[in-house]
Amino acid sequence: VQLQASGGGLVQVGGSLRLSCAASGRTFSNALMGWFRQAPGKEREFVAAITWDGGSTYYVDSVKERFTISRDNAKNTMYLQMNSLRPEDTAIYYCAAKYGNYPFGAYDYWGRGTLVTVSS
Repeated sequence: VQLQASGGGLVQVGGSLRLSCAASGRTFSNALMGWFRQAPGKEREFVAAITWDGGSTYYVDSVKERFTISRDNAKNTMYLQMNSLRPEDTAIYYCAAKYGNYPFGAYDYWGRGTLVTVSS
């Protein structure tokens, strides 16, 4: 599956952005999808994941209650709604996919990232 993230940009503290991840190729609707991010000088970290049917979602503690992951299998697209953004959310955001049920660990497919910058 090929993935392309979009929707990043510059936003002020407390603002919102919605990231999208468009998928093509292998069946998207069967894939467990995730968002990751990598801040300058830091390792890439898990942000959120969603099961193939959207029935279960998972978040890193630092984004709970602020970010919402969702998907539209009819459109082969996954989303990350980011609210109440903080400077520490500044990072390149990547979407990823795997075929399995475990939302953590290694993912098999990765898209190019989209940069999110939160300014104070």
